[in-house]
Amino acid sequence: MPTDTLATFESSLAEYDVPVTRTDRAAVATTVAEVADPPAVGVALDETFGDDAFSLTDTDVTVDPTPAELQAALTGVTGARLGVGDYGTVALDQTERGSELVSLFVDTHVVVVREADLVAEMETAIESLGDAVEESRGSTILATGPSATADMGALVRGAHGPKDVHVVVTEDG
Repeated sequence: MPTDTLATFESSLAEYDVPVTRTDRAAVATTVAEVADPPAVGVALDETFGDDAFSLTDTDVTVDPTPAELQAALTGVTGARLGVGDYGTVALDQTERGSELVSLFVDTHVVVVREADLVAEMETAIESLGDAVEESRGSTILATGPSATADMGALVRGAHGPKDVHVVVTEDG
């Protein structure tokens, strides 16, 4: 049964036309393969989550892509440290393997987040992220929906990042 935070997260994402697919740990690779349009690139989800069940080995997603593979990719697949229910925001850690490039330089970003890593509001997210970011001296991208701007008139999607986002939520931690 979904939590209230998951329902709020899904509702917030719907406001940005971001589809959500629920799955369990055992089906993450299959689910990612179904929603990712090739060519697809990604970062190692099993390293992000510390769990072999999140391996992309049995998919067509190229992990640790070259610059040429990244440039040709239509879809990028990353994990999220957490999701924020009331905004539909995901927290993407910057990694040595270029997760920020995989999430920004593609037409579609597929992001995997565990239901257990959803928090209700941004204040809790910032508190949770603050210590970890400070300790690692890294950075975290807070992404909400597809990239969009209306600076020059009509709304344009994909101006500064992906045109589309698809969130995969694993329901069993």
